[in-house]
Amino acid sequence: MLPRRSLALLLCASAIAGCAVGPDYRRPDAPLPAHYMGQAAVEQQHAASTADLATWWLGFDDTLLSHFVSLALEQNLDLAQASARVTQARAALGGADAALLPSGNINGSAARAHQSIETPLGKVLNATPNYDRWGNAYEADLGASWEMDIFGGLSRGREAALADYQASEAGVAATRLEVAAQTADTYIAIRGLQTRLEIAQRQVKVEQELLAKVNLLYGRGLAAEYQVRQTEGELAQVRAMVPVLQTHLDAAMNALDVMLGSPPGTHRTELAAAAPIPATPRIASLGSPADLLRRRPDLIVAERHLAAANARIGEAISEYYPKFSLSGLLGSATAVSGGNLFTGGASQASGVLGLRWRLFDFGRINAQIEQAKGRDAEVLAAYRQAVLRATEDVENAFSALVNREDQAVTLSQGEASLTRARESSSTAYQNGAASLIDVLHADQTLLQTSDARAQAQTESAHAAVAAFKALGGGWQPREAEAVAIK
Repeated sequence: MLPRRSLALLLCASAIAGCAVGPDYRRPDAPLPAHYMGQAAVEQQHAASTADLATWWLGFDDTLLSHFVSLALEQNLDLAQASARVTQARAALGGADAALLPSGNINGSAARAHQSIETPLGKVLNATPNYDRWGNAYEADLGASWEMDIFGGLSRGREAALADYQASEAGVAATRLEVAAQTADTYIAIRGLQTRLEIAQRQVKVEQELLAKVNLLYGRGLAAEYQVRQTEGELAQVRAMVPVLQTHLDAAMNALDVMLGSPPGTHRTELAAAAPIPATPRIASLGSPADLLRRRPDLIVAERHLAAANARIGEAISEYYPKFSLSGLLGSATAVSGGNLFTGGASQASGVLGLRWRLFDFGRINAQIEQAKGRDAEVLAAYRQAVLRATEDVENAFSALVNREDQAVTLSQGEASLTRARESSSTAYQNGAASLIDVLHADQTLLQTSDARAQAQTESAHAAVAAFKALGGGWQPREAEAVAIK
């Protein structure tokens, strides 16, 4: 039985058990405006389709885009790494849970030894009548130990491990969102480059036809040589755009394959046929800036890291206090034969109340506490900055979405007018009412405007993807609630 003093100590320890030292965590306030500055303009946007935040890529109404996003979410290797980090964090949480529970072990041994008679002990034993230099020893024990979490150091460690695990789960969601957005962006870039390449190739054909006409007039003495050379120079400039655009297109297709977790060239056949740039959809529900705290997984990651840092302050403070442990052993030991191992005479038992106290190490403990507090302050600042960056992302995406769409509409109107102007100048040139310079200028202006329109449409679609990403679209709100602090 335990001595009375030890029993009294255990009773006192039980009375204060569960009192975890250190600050209790409270999620910090994040002052945010009631509405986005660009919200009204985005809500007035007129788009062909509407996209839900949870599956925003479907709103582009492009079957191949949706297919590639779904494939990336299944096969992307960055996402596989994030999932592996969840497994590691879950294992760390299991270890923290186990530290709060008693541990047990079973030990057994059987030994046979031959005693030397040249040692002092051997000489004494050899003088004993009927001394046998061979000896046997058998032992089997069941042991158990438990570190009592009186001041909550282990509980704070478990709290930190839980927050890290929740952060890793939210990190998977953040990676999913990043993968979906990057896949959509790459696909849109491919369609934009194909459109620009088609415009350039069409313009090459127009310039070739113009050159043929100028050469015909030159052959009849109706055009000067410098006009032929001017047309050839214009054709060369347009042709020079084609390899540059093709290089960017090849790089974008390779990047998409890597996003899908496959070797470059795997999906090139599916993308070979040019298709229109996906039309920008309208966002079904913008929500409010406060919704970002729940919708954006990267903010949940930052907040969970803050909770873990807070818990580690208490874990460090608990080192000021003594650590108590209980351990016991129940078993049998004999030196006669294995058959006597479990008899009453061979039984053995022990119980130990342990104490560990870093009584003369407070300087080092102080340093560890200050380090934990400094880490907490750093993570708090990082969390607040992440909230500000999140609202900045949304505002920038909204501005780009509205302005790029306006730019695309304006350039489309200008392109239509310049197409008619080019046709008129060509007819006038053939009739002798306009110069070749007028035709070349009309061609160059039309090419630049058509290319700018394609780029504006591409950037408008990119801005829509950025808006969905900034709003935290791509995962269900219930997933956010699952990893949010209980």
